[in-house]
Amino acid sequence: MSVQVAAKDVKELRERTGAGMMDCKSSLQEAGGDMNKAIDLLRVKGQAKAAKRGERAAGEGLVTSYVHHNGKVGALVEVNCETDFVARNDEFSEFAREVASHVAAAGPLYVSEEDVPEDVREAEMKVLADQAGEEGKPEQVQQKIAEGRMRKWLEESVLLNQPHVNADKHDGRTIEEMRAALSSSTGENVVIRRIARFRIGE
Repeated sequence: MSVQVAAKDVKELRERTGAGMMDCKSSLQEAGGDMNKAIDLLRVKGQAKAAKRGERAAGEGLVTSYVHHNGKVGALVEVNCETDFVARNDEFSEFAREVASHVAAAGPLYVSEEDVPEDVREAEMKVLADQAGEEGKPEQVQQKIAEGRMRKWLEESVLLNQPHVNADKHDGRTIEEMRAALSSSTGENVVIRRIARFRIGE
């Protein structure tokens, strides 16, 4: 006998994950109504679907700009999808605008962790390890401390890792979570290809 789930729970799960209504309902039933378990189930299922989507070429999309009202800071972003139909979709263009406004405000250095050059990682890791040593931390824990701080640096420097600056509007979701939700709702591979930020005097 399947578990009865409340419509409000299905709606909440959909809002939190971007998954389809039927997927949310079946995951909640499978999880016995447990929201966190349902999210985990959707993530597993979504990763399989996303892996297939990720193999498909994303050759369409938009270049979108954002300029702060004071005219002193702005950003350009290129967001790709698979079809012109989705590229002209309001949800897609709104996502591109939200990413551009975030880039202008937060100033990420890279789109994804894969974009961080190895020499930059090594240099940053050395600085962090040296800092741990100067703080008098035991040698055996310096590496772990440096690794923890490196993770924080990647969260602060990489666009996809960052929660959107408008946390209230986007429920504290990261840019990657927003991208994955859009990919799920459109059924297409959505890729943030390039970003550029401009600030007067920089």
